[in-house]
Amino acid sequence: MEYRYIGKSGLRVTPICMGTMSFGSWSDKKESFKILDTAYDRGINFYDTAEIYPVPPSAETTGITEEIFGEWIQTKPRDSLIVATKVAGAAAGWFVPPIRHGLTAIDRFHIETAIEGSLRRLGTDYVDLYQVHWPDPVVPIEESMEALDRLVQAGKVRYIGTSNETTYGLTKANTVASYEGLAKFQSIQNNFSLLHRRFLDELADACRRENVSLLPYSPIGGGVLSGKYNAPEMPKGCRFGDYHYHDNPRQRAMADRFVNPATLAATEKYLEIAKDAGMAPVTLATAWSMNFDFVASTIIGARTAAQLEDSLAALDVTLTDEIMQQCDEVHKQFPYPMG
Repeated sequence: MEYRYIGKSGLRVTPICMGTMSFGSWSDKKESFKILDTAYDRGINFYDTAEIYPVPPSAETTGITEEIFGEWIQTKPRDSLIVATKVAGAAAGWFVPPIRHGLTAIDRFHIETAIEGSLRRLGTDYVDLYQVHWPDPVVPIEESMEALDRLVQAGKVRYIGTSNETTYGLTKANTVASYEGLAKFQSIQNNFSLLHRRFLDELADACRRENVSLLPYSPIGGGVLSGKYNAPEMPKGCRFGDYHYHDNPRQRAMADRFVNPATLAATEKYLEIAKDAGMAPVTLATAWSMNFDFVASTIIGARTAAQLEDSLAALDVTLTDEIMQQCDEVHKQFPYPMG
């Protein structure tokens, strides 16, 4: 198994990270354990969760994923696992985090409250990588970085990272940390896939220059790159099918962002590339996201253990220059299909 370092940290992780956002919603505890055991038996040592999981987030289910994952952790040697979780960001963006009555912020109080809750649910006394789920546009970054550094100094967190962040936010945070002698962000967890390449615009260069690793999420475009949405009608019983038929307009808007004429047309091209290469579309998409020097580990997800086969197959795939070029040609036709 190949291992890669996250940033300039001591965290040595597998090129694939097992995501857990379905645990407690689309996946019950029994199936969640099967998913985790399948990944572990394949050699995966890196696992990602968050205090607000499972998805879709709700006040009634928040924290269940960490509880399920925490119960599974007890069945394995703790030091064989690299465990990552996240503190919910501010009440900004496309929805209000359904935790702490929607009054979340990346300040000292919420960071300390969040880590204590996560450690309790996970049944561990430390987290290997603690990430900010969304940036906070109000709290000064100096306060946020100081609060995160306190967790590192206390031994509750080994390293810190961020998520859904901009080039400015990442470099500003690490510049402040450098001046103040605080822990720096070693990773950034952003959306990155064949259908969503905006990370390559500026953030990729920032990561290279700042020695920060990308942990891509949604490498198969929320399931779109599997080809299942290229059916005549929006399928039910899957993520964006559920969102499409949901009463919440925000969830319907999310479905439209991921599943639209441009993403489906681009996906049709990628399906052809995968077929010609003799691999599953999910394998192609996952292998593509792993193929960049600034990527440490690609986060995959699954509702069932059986769905892991094609994603984990990417561990044994090296994409040729020809395949990468073919993918680039599709991108030229559909540069920003998700907007």
